[in-house]
Amino acid sequence: MESSIQSAIAAAANEGWSIWFLIGAALVFFMQCGFAMVETGFTRAKNAGNIVMKNLIDFCIGTVVFVPLGFALMMSENYLFGVIGVPNLQIFTNFSDFPFSVFVFNLVFAATAATIVSGAMAERTKFSAYCIYSAVISAVIYPIEAGWLWNAKGWLAQLGYLDFAGSSAIHMVGGIASIVGAIFLGPRIGKYAIDKKTGKNKSRAIPGHSLTLGALGVFILWFGWYGFNGAAAVSVEQLGSIFLTTTIAPAVATVVTMCFTWIRSGKPDVSMSLNGSLAGLVAVTAGCTYVDATGSVVIGLVAGILVVVAVELIDKKLHVDDPVGAIAVHGANGLWGTIAVGFFATDGGLFYGGGFKQLGVQLLGVLAIGAWTAVTMTITFFFIKKFHGLRADPEDELRGLDISEHGLASSYADFLIAPEAIEPSAVVIGETPAAQAIPVVHKTKPELLDGYKFTKVDIICTPSKLESLKVAMNGIGITGMTVTNVMGFGMQGGGSAQYRGVEVEVTFLPKVKLEIIVCKVPVETVIDTAKKVLYTGKVGDGKIFIYDVENVVKVRTGEEGYDALQDEI
Repeated sequence: MESSIQSAIAAAANEGWSIWFLIGAALVFFMQCGFAMVETGFTRAKNAGNIVMKNLIDFCIGTVVFVPLGFALMMSENYLFGVIGVPNLQIFTNFSDFPFSVFVFNLVFAATAATIVSGAMAERTKFSAYCIYSAVISAVIYPIEAGWLWNAKGWLAQLGYLDFAGSSAIHMVGGIASIVGAIFLGPRIGKYAIDKKTGKNKSRAIPGHSLTLGALGVFILWFGWYGFNGAAAVSVEQLGSIFLTTTIAPAVATVVTMCFTWIRSGKPDVSMSLNGSLAGLVAVTAGCTYVDATGSVVIGLVAGILVVVAVELIDKKLHVDDPVGAIAVHGANGLWGTIAVGFFATDGGLFYGGGFKQLGVQLLGVLAIGAWTAVTMTITFFFIKKFHGLRADPEDELRGLDISEHGLASSYADFLIAPEAIEPSAVVIGETPAAQAIPVVHKTKPELLDGYKFTKVDIICTPSKLESLKVAMNGIGITGMTVTNVMGFGMQGGGSAQYRGVEVEVTFLPKVKLEIIVCKVPVETVIDTAKKVLYTGKVGDGKIFIYDVENVVKVRTGEEGYDALQDEI
């Protein structure tokens, strides 16, 4: 009787872990939303629809190709030479015995590898080209190398290579594919320009349109990462330790990135700190079940610095344009996290008395996976670029891929999209006729109407001064005014700012424009009052413009002149 109870408990436990396995797969699928939000937020609004579409379609295309080909190449029981599985279409021929859960679990991971590349190649890639290389990654490139370590017959698995959840198999592969693709594609228009002072190619900041969306994406990814790392756990103890390391490493990395950017530039960098969180998650993925708290702290610490250094190296030195930092986050930290297992694995790590054996296996594994990915992605992008075309036309890129690729006027139909901070210099082609001289006409001041002179006063100032200015104007008898929200900058160029370690050259700052028609109240009184309210002595206090007005007409009554300005009903 007792053994029957124990068997029932064991069966229930196994059933419970099978359910958790699928819940973990669902969490990984939800990470597609996180990737979409991060990439959308870190890029410009004119490409938001294109990016959302890419993050949707790479999973769907990945499913279509993973069903007949990818899964068998990766997990087939008929595995040749420890390198590749033989496609058998078992999902169609023997569905009742097919490993459904294992298929779904590996499918969502394959989609993750493909979607990483989207961010590095954002804002200038043909959508059709993206569909092609996304299919190749999910069908062939990812399944073959992932089978080396996750198929029990794979040659890396036989050597004892450790990558529990994919720092190398998924993230490093995505990072390497990203840098190969970004090099083939070239930078976005306006990203790099020759510095007139030094004569060198200089990186220019192209800020993303919504750090709010980017932050939302990071939180979603962090949440999903508990399934990403923990889905394959087989006990409560193991799952608890994975949750712990998956929390410590990104938290440490985020703090380190924040402090590192704070010390270097004088302010904590928001977008870089968000990348720091992802870097810590990527780095601990390989060793999440193999390392302890100390190891996860060190892994996160290195990841927090590595992501900043890698982003700036790739952008400023190598001049490879990666709008979201995918190469640094996934490539560099996927590599670091996998190697770190050789140092910090509690069973066999170098710093835990295991010698160099595990470290050597880890180094061999990342070299093999890295070489496979670099070669196959180079071939893939070469053929796409030669026979199909990889990059969108310059005109389409400047207008935005939403309209050119999808016929979508804007992903934010009810909102005004801010003007571009960076545009290429205009190039005039052909001969330009000499300008004809236009005589200057000096207009005399308008005659007084009804004995009154009308003057328009435009005041441009910061939004924080609007309420004080309105009260002051009412105090001197100005009761009618029009207020408009505007964007602009003066000689100060919008002030100094940095985005991801690169100086932002021109930033359009929010301003308000107050328009007043003055008649009875002296113009000098209006000007003096405005100056007293607005003056701080700092750049950006505002400007006042004065214009002559010929006449004023009230539409409702037809009154003109002074009478049209009166408030009486």
